[in-house]
Amino acid sequence: MSQVNINDNEVDIVIVALHSDLTSFMNQWKPIFSRFHLIIIKDPDLKEDLQIPEGFSVDVYTKSDIDRVVGSSTSVLFSGYSCRYFGFLISRKKYVVCIDDDCVPAKDNTGKLVDVVAQHIVNLKTPATPFFFNTLYDPFCKGADFVRGYPFSLRSGVDCALSCGLWLNLADLDAPTQALKPEQRNSRYVDAVLTVPVRTMLPVSGINIAFNREAVGPALVPALRLAGEGKVRWETVEDIWCGMCVKVICDHLGLGVKSGLPYVWRTERGNAIESLKKEWQGVKLMEEVVPFFQSLKLPPTATTAEDCVVEMAKTVKEKLGIVDPMFSQAAEAMEEWVKLWKSVGSGQSS
Repeated sequence: MSQVNINDNEVDIVIVALHSDLTSFMNQWKPIFSRFHLIIIKDPDLKEDLQIPEGFSVDVYTKSDIDRVVGSSTSVLFSGYSCRYFGFLISRKKYVVCIDDDCVPAKDNTGKLVDVVAQHIVNLKTPATPFFFNTLYDPFCKGADFVRGYPFSLRSGVDCALSCGLWLNLADLDAPTQALKPEQRNSRYVDAVLTVPVRTMLPVSGINIAFNREAVGPALVPALRLAGEGKVRWETVEDIWCGMCVKVICDHLGLGVKSGLPYVWRTERGNAIESLKKEWQGVKLMEEVVPFFQSLKLPPTATTAEDCVVEMAKTVKEKLGIVDPMFSQAAEAMEEWVKLWKSVGSGQSS
């Protein structure tokens, strides 16, 4: 891991609480999380009180808090996995790290505990190289460098805005793959980080990510969840849509996206059949969505993440709205999200 200065006060850790008893989860993360401020968002559909051990700097937000901040008519946007977006909205830190409560710290190939926060911040604070692929992956990693033939004019890289971590044990597989391979486990720890090339899409999972909130915060939009008005059939693909939005915006703004380290150990995946019920329609329509995002170009006048989301919404409505009316609703949700971000999420970072 490269050495960078990590300021504890510039990081928020957002935790999605889908289970009431967080005692074991929090205690396992204590060696890593105790340095930082935590934002725990309780799933509004969760009835039991949260159980949280002492020893952390933590703010907990429940349905009543969400209602108070965004209004009861808008709070429906933040249930289930999508409650993470409320944490993104209210954070005031430069960097946000998001971990779900079914993940615990992983160990690397030497048996050492993986410091998820440190690695994510290293990814975000060291340059990304999206315009020319380096075959040694991250040239800024200790022991690596740019290989022969890499253009010197591109070696300074660009700012990295999104870091996508991975998972040991239960990888983030889709429901059909889970159903066909119920015993499959990921034990392959790859000690590498790479920059995703410009104009290349990737599936982003909100389970283990970090991002520069000042650069791309508004681009992390739960549009399909919003468009579905709480219908669960879209719940498991909203972060896939979000990820493609963010990647197009990063490409347009000249920012980088990295994938690879850090790993978490994922302990729970849910029922494959129930997941399939939630995502089947979204899975089908992704075949239409991917070519759209691959060819999407934003105008030069879009110079901020907010601008990009609004411009993207126009094209979504025009090009995908004819495929399925859900996408027209998604476009409207993207516009509403930007308004919400400007009214609630635009406070200065601390």
